[in-house]
Amino acid sequence: MKLTVIVHEAIEGGYWAEVPAIPGCATEGDSWDEMMSNLHEAIEGCLSVDLSQLVVDEKSQVLEIAI
Repeated sequence: MKLTVIVHEAIEGGYWAEVPAIPGCATEGDSWDEMMSNLHEAIEGCLSVDLSQLVVDEKSQVLEIAI
């Protein structure tokens, strides 16, 4: 999967990044390397879903798809 990320220079120094395809997925870091590490963690966290919390009735289906 490839995602477009917009990286901004922070006014106070460092960088912050947002992932437009995942609303609310953003992070920051004092350096480029820190921001990139945090970005991977943020994307993983935003895409993680606890499937044990899903309620599926007999008329519903759960699918896994690759994009």
